[in-house]
Amino acid sequence: MPQKTMLLQIEDLRIAFGGVSALAGVSLEVKRGEIFSLIGPNGAGKTVLLNCISGLYKPQAGRILYDGNDIRSLSPHRRAYLGISRTFQKIELFRGMTVLDNIRLGRHIHMKTGLLDGAIYIGRASREEVKQREFIEREIIDLLEIAHIRDKVVGMLAYGLQKRVELARALALNPTLILLDEPMAGLNLEETEDMARFILDINEAERWRVTCVLVEHDMGVVMDISNRVAVLNFGEKIAEGSPQEVQADPAVIKAYLGEVEDLYATRR
Repeated sequence: MPQKTMLLQIEDLRIAFGGVSALAGVSLEVKRGEIFSLIGPNGAGKTVLLNCISGLYKPQAGRILYDGNDIRSLSPHRRAYLGISRTFQKIELFRGMTVLDNIRLGRHIHMKTGLLDGAIYIGRASREEVKQREFIEREIIDLLEIAHIRDKVVGMLAYGLQKRVELARALALNPTLILLDEPMAGLNLEETEDMARFILDINEAERWRVTCVLVEHDMGVVMDISNRVAVLNFGEKIAEGSPQEVQADPAVIKAYLGEVEDLYATRR
């Protein structure tokens, strides 16, 4: 049976906090295998939308369809089990734990051993631990080039490396869809270019083929790596299309981009 073209569909999503509308009827569709970016000024509703998709917020109206199924009633961990993972605008790592242990936490949902197996830690539990560790080291640590810090305590790492670790933990879920909330925020130029390369790798590499929903303020990155872009402003979608179409949209220029020279030139 062929896969559905649309992986994620948002239909007329609405949510308000204290009478203030954060999302006012937002609808969009994310195709399987694409990088779909959300842009807009601070307070536009971008992170709120990601929180609705991941299950941290419950919308008051509208539908969220993942692979054709309405997931609004599912808890965050059930959505993770279906293949939805995410990173956060503010790093949410366990700072007193090592890099490897933080990444393992993202892999926990795939562990098949029970409480008794884990307590005894022989046979099945031991084999499962070796299997999961091999996946992390072979597929994730090498991909994100963090082998040299694998045993370091996260709280002692530079900010840019912590961003990589958070991405690694999200990838440990082996997701179909990853929600990336400002992964370039606070990074220098070299770190930003590395992060953009990692996102392209997980999206394009045959091993991964992860669909990405990206919230980002770095317009050079957005215009370079996105297949399509949607623009939010005051909780409403004001534009959607290819990077070129969005860049030239008068409503987007007025609300967010301003008089831009050439966003592509910033990455050349």
